[in-house]
Amino acid sequence: MEVVIVADAKAGGELIAESMAQLLRRKPDAVLGVATGSTPLPVYRSLAARVRSGAVDISRARIAQLDEYVGLPAEHPESYRSVLRREVLEPLGIGMDAFMGPDGTADDVQGASETYDRELAEAGGVDLQLLGIGTDGHIGFNEPCSSLSSRTRIKTLTEQTRVDNARFFDGDIDQVPHHVITQGIGTILEARHLVLLATGEGKAEAVAATVEGPLAAVCPASALQLHAHATVVVDEAAASKLKHADYFRRTFASKPEWQGI
Repeated sequence: MEVVIVADAKAGGELIAESMAQLLRRKPDAVLGVATGSTPLPVYRSLAARVRSGAVDISRARIAQLDEYVGLPAEHPESYRSVLRREVLEPLGIGMDAFMGPDGTADDVQGASETYDRELAEAGGVDLQLLGIGTDGHIGFNEPCSSLSSRTRIKTLTEQTRVDNARFFDGDIDQVPHHVITQGIGTILEARHLVLLATGEGKAEAVAATVEGPLAAVCPASALQLHAHATVVVDEAAASKLKHADYFRRTFASKPEWQGI
């Protein structure tokens, strides 16, 4: 696992957006896995700026959703389909025909989950999956003690996750759904490149457990230790509990620029 410590969220966004741009130059029809929340917004803004400037062509790319609320209508402003349309697809000039995601309103939620898993495989798999991390170490909505080999499925959110997400629902936790469809950890690990972005002191303990702790289902993000190409990008605050921070800084500083992340 490569750990890159950056000055702030903007620097992290620039670094990851450039990695996405390099991928698209090599493979114009790449599948980009995207996450929601406030953390990845600098990535999407930076990538959109590159698209507007003509530095990268994203017209053939496909966008894959990481997770979705169960029971929230697709047109609800806080359904992740709506959020990704506003924050990713429209700024990048990508139509919904290039978008893949699970149906959170399906009568057969398990069937919808299995269908999405198949759709990802039929698309050739995810080339780069952007991840955030919860304060409890969850990735996607794989809450603590999720199976490390799990597939896309329905999950029940912890109370802490619902509290954390209430800010998107006018601070009213009663509006936050209890269930989601999420790519499983086993599904996530099939992406060719995993990039986790974490910013802020509130994520420091989860980052330390992910990078330096044991591989354990109680910290789902620790599964990134199993991946052949996983990159963890953190700002100084999120890196504050890493024991080997100085080593990570030296390693990245010595890396050839052409290699990227």
